[in-house]
Amino acid sequence: MATGTLRDFMYGLFVIFLLKLNIFSCQQFSIAFQQPSDCRGENYFDISSLSCLKCGPNQISSNVKSGLTCECKTGFRVLVSNGASITCQQCRDANQGVTQDGYGCIQCPGSVSENGKCQCPKGNVLVERDGNGNLLNEARCEACSATEPSFSEPDTTGSRCVRCEDSFINSSQSCVCGTSNILAGGMCFSPNILPTSVASSVTYSQLALFVPSAWFSNFMYSSSAACLLFSNRTACQALGNMCVLNMHSFSSITNDACGLYNTIYRATAAQGSSQDISYWRSNLPWLYYGEQSGLASRILQTEPLPVGFSFKGAQKNTNIELLAAVYSMRGDFLRWESVSGGNLQLCPDTPARQQSAFTFGTAYKQTCVLSVSDLLIGYPEPVFYDVFLVIQSAQETRRLLAVPLLNVNQQFNGQFINQGSNMNNWYLTRRLMLVDTLSGREKSLSSTPRVIRVASNIKIGFKLVPNTQKGQVYPPLLTVDYSDILITDPSTQTVTVSFSLEYTMDQNEARIKTDIALGVLGGVAVVHSLLKTASWKRRIASPLIDLQTILKFLLFYAGDLANVFFIITVGTGLYWLIFFKAQQFVSMLLPLAAQEDRFVVYVGCAFALKTVQFLHKVFVQLSVDIFFIDWERPRGKASKHVDGSGEGKSQASPVSIWRTYFVANEWNEIQTFRKISPTFQVMAVLFCLEVVGFSSLALRDPSSNLRRSPEAYTPPYSLILRYGLASALWLSIGLIQMIFFTVFHERFIEDKIRQFVDLCSISNISVLLLSHRCFGYYIHGRSVHGHADTNMDEMNMNLKREADNLCGQRGLLPNSDTQTFQISITNRLRAQYDRILEPLTRRNGPSRLMDATASSCEQSTKAYHTMNRFLGSVIDHAHREMDYIVKDKLLFERLVGMEFIEPLDKSIFYNDDSHSFADVLFYGNEAVLLIFDTLFFCVVDMGSQNFILAAVLTYLQQLIFRLIRNGIGRRNLATKTLVDKRFLI
Repeated sequence: MATGTLRDFMYGLFVIFLLKLNIFSCQQFSIAFQQPSDCRGENYFDISSLSCLKCGPNQISSNVKSGLTCECKTGFRVLVSNGASITCQQCRDANQGVTQDGYGCIQCPGSVSENGKCQCPKGNVLVERDGNGNLLNEARCEACSATEPSFSEPDTTGSRCVRCEDSFINSSQSCVCGTSNILAGGMCFSPNILPTSVASSVTYSQLALFVPSAWFSNFMYSSSAACLLFSNRTACQALGNMCVLNMHSFSSITNDACGLYNTIYRATAAQGSSQDISYWRSNLPWLYYGEQSGLASRILQTEPLPVGFSFKGAQKNTNIELLAAVYSMRGDFLRWESVSGGNLQLCPDTPARQQSAFTFGTAYKQTCVLSVSDLLIGYPEPVFYDVFLVIQSAQETRRLLAVPLLNVNQQFNGQFINQGSNMNNWYLTRRLMLVDTLSGREKSLSSTPRVIRVASNIKIGFKLVPNTQKGQVYPPLLTVDYSDILITDPSTQTVTVSFSLEYTMDQNEARIKTDIALGVLGGVAVVHSLLKTASWKRRIASPLIDLQTILKFLLFYAGDLANVFFIITVGTGLYWLIFFKAQQFVSMLLPLAAQEDRFVVYVGCAFALKTVQFLHKVFVQLSVDIFFIDWERPRGKASKHVDGSGEGKSQASPVSIWRTYFVANEWNEIQTFRKISPTFQVMAVLFCLEVVGFSSLALRDPSSNLRRSPEAYTPPYSLILRYGLASALWLSIGLIQMIFFTVFHERFIEDKIRQFVDLCSISNISVLLLSHRCFGYYIHGRSVHGHADTNMDEMNMNLKREADNLCGQRGLLPNSDTQTFQISITNRLRAQYDRILEPLTRRNGPSRLMDATASSCEQSTKAYHTMNRFLGSVIDHAHREMDYIVKDKLLFERLVGMEFIEPLDKSIFYNDDSHSFADVLFYGNEAVLLIFDTLFFCVVDMGSQNFILAAVLTYLQQLIFRLIRNGIGRRNLATKTLVDKRFLI
């Protein structure tokens, strides 16, 4: 039983040990936040460990030093002092007071003050030692007198006698540093503590310049010796500052600032670490994280912060709170400072704008140009910052997480080690400064510096934990890049500086998904393009695969691949726009500007390929064959006088051509008619973006507000969000217009396509359209009344009879209303069509092929009447060898856009109630035009970052292409229909 009890007891101790060991495992680099005001009574604030430590026996915190050191209690004197610690002893007589230097007890001439020291009447000087420095039996109120054996000396004011510096007494038992000792920085040191010669030059690698520094020459040895020999914390901080001024660079040389720091770091290993952080040596500043390979990745990407960020809701948390321990050049701790304004931002700006930098998710960047002369005046000495991230949670007290520093200028053995992208090769450090105008002074500390160093680029980066749903991020990384400036003319010299916050996440998964979507949809585009090519080959009645076939396939594939890129880019833009702006707990962050290059390439490919498809569509429409079949027949005979005979000859009355001209003009007008209003489209999109304020949604911040205060900081735009927003608005307004046009306008106001079909029926004119050699469209416009060339009364009577169903139907077949057809004609019919137009083709060719016996006008008239009679007879089934059948298209044929039956003996007329002849007009290609306009608008905006310019250029582009389509289309209409273009108004 005793054995079991012992085993249980040991098991309990082991569990407690594990709990103690891992209590802050996720915060291994965090410390409790304390400041000097928290250290009272018997505690003092240790500037090295940034925490409150207990004073020695009979000691209290010194008020004179703001609680940064300890002093003896009232009535106690200093017995022993080595510069780092003291020993106190109580005075034996109650009437005795402690001497002014605190090292002795003396009989007071008068009363003892509240601080336990003798006091004299006003105007007297308290003398506690004789002329030889020996302590008097009783203090006197008289002038101070110092002699060499007293170990005292006048102070700088000459008002009192003080004990000389401890290093002199400890080294030479006098106030004079002996010849065998080393005098440095006003202190006396024993020889052989450190190398007697130190490398006091500062390296400016960008200028390939080594400048001997007056500050380093005066204080480097004394600071390092006092730090090593006496553990003087201020001296240690001063030495660390000089290492920071040398860019944390180190090598095999041990007598430069960083070399001396590392020597002391290794020599004081027995002193232990501060705050249980192994890289933070007691009494030394924390400058390095270590030299192990891959340490940077373990620090930055192993343990996430214990708190998460949220953009919305009751648990909204977007505040980034940073604190900095601020030190002077001499190593004095100045204060704790909140990094919330312009303390790390050299660019002048309003406090509200500078505070915006610390709103999580807001891409912040401020860049400005500063005058070197202003920097020399405003920063006479550098100030140093140890930056911490404040971690505040409900379960824990306020803690500070050390923010690691990546110094881009840091070197190891002359090689830059932090300029690559491989995190495993980085050396992380601590402590930074903004402007150094001190270390570049060569002759004296008051001389003008030869070189100054400025933090030209400071960046704080956060990386999101992969697959997080609670807004967890890894510890931030502070990256600083310094610029070396050789002083020539400070009044004219300038330096560009910037401060930014950057938020990243792993984009590999999104990139892989995009590549998969592109591959799958690209494969579908290939199949679809092959089907289009096969359909085109059948419609031109050409079984051979030649160069023209390959070119046609590439043109079809360009259009389909453009749609693939368009779908992917619009989907990507909307995905980031919706999910980034609407998320509550942060689970995704926008790609950086450099990561958007791939997306921009996709948009460029979509635009280029869509342009090829658009131009191909326009070219096909401008080369379509068209003819107007006039069914009107003469209704009587007219007499014609014959010259010389004196008699009149009777012949058929001519048929008016004005109906054909009228139909041709209507066709000419609807060639560029669209389902949307381009002007309204441009104005509506511009109104939503600039007036309503939707453009604010494309800013790189989590806010969804459409209105921003002019005084507030405006982050840069995201190209992905800007593209997603612009394309979504353009497509949405376009689709709304199309729905309104189809549902309301065409039904209740005007339907130009159906009105044209009705016009053909009223005019007794049919339209034959051939978009391919053996494929096209037919509009049956033969009047059910037999004649259309009549007066108003008869026309109104005919329309009334048709409205009362007192006549036949308009369709091609009996008892049918179908007037529009897709036609697939035989080679024989097409050959006869070309044969009739051959004289006109020769007319447009070389002059040797023209028929000199007939004028061009007579040839056109003859060809027109011949074609009119021929096509009319074909429609009336007058040619058995060129007959046709009427049927419905199969559903699958409609889906794939291809006819499965090849017209060998008879042409095929497919019923087409959807009026697909509009495919040879802008009206039937609205999707292509809408996507082309969308891409044009977005590409111009991505290049200019200006929605107004993009809208203006898009409108001009639409106007230009409409004019081109109208002009060349009018010429093609006149050529193919044999209608004089002078009648096409």
